[in-house]
Amino acid sequence: MPEDILVARKDGVATITFNRPDQRNAINYEGWLELKRIVTVLDDEPDLKVVVLTGAGEQAFSAGADIKDFDRHRKNSSEARTYAAAFDGAMDALEALSKPTICLIKGFCIGGGCELSMAADLRIAADNSKFGIPVAKLGILVGYREMRRLVNLVGPGNASYVLMSGRILGPGEALRMGLVNEVVPLADIDEYVYELACEMAPLAPLSQARHKRILQSVLANPSLERLTAGEEELPFTNFDSEDFQEGRRAFIERRTPRFKGR
Repeated sequence: MPEDILVARKDGVATITFNRPDQRNAINYEGWLELKRIVTVLDDEPDLKVVVLTGAGEQAFSAGADIKDFDRHRKNSSEARTYAAAFDGAMDALEALSKPTICLIKGFCIGGGCELSMAADLRIAADNSKFGIPVAKLGILVGYREMRRLVNLVGPGNASYVLMSGRILGPGEALRMGLVNEVVPLADIDEYVYELACEMAPLAPLSQARHKRILQSVLANPSLERLTAGEEELPFTNFDSEDFQEGRRAFIERRTPRFKGR
């Protein structure tokens, strides 16, 4: 049996591939648990600098949650809570990953697949991509974490449109509302995304990880009132790092810095 999620590593970039093309790369209950495990492992690999997520083939990034799981894991509220713990666990782990994450999106990016992409840092879409969260057609709801990510990306008005229309959106509309960062021709997207990842890989790991933490603090507390002592100190911590000294010397010496993440 082929693996439903594949992981490959090359030149400091890891690729997570949802590998169920015959099911439009739908993710089942076990897949959410496996995704969390994979992300946790990658977070502990110091030589890894960037993570790319994509779907096998050109027809789908992921069509979302496997519909078969409604009978197996989501047929009542009690089972749905257990399923949500696995689903949210994978999303939260991806969002908290200390390394930059990029979704390389081809074809369908629907439901849980679209929500998964919102937990990544960047979303680059091919011109054949399609987006939507048509949960109202199934009579179910998105959770609070999913709603927060959607609102943070596209704003409350667009979030209402996405959820209440139930429409499937093209790449231009997704770009206009901020659901994706860029749209690239299908023939060029692989090269484009991996060039971007390779540009990001040499950047200072402490800056990347701590910028993600600062961003999450701002989103959670936009007024910046009552920051913890650690949150107040965080923007200054890199000045005490070896990487800052290396970056400063490299700038003066007009050479490429060699960051070590410490």
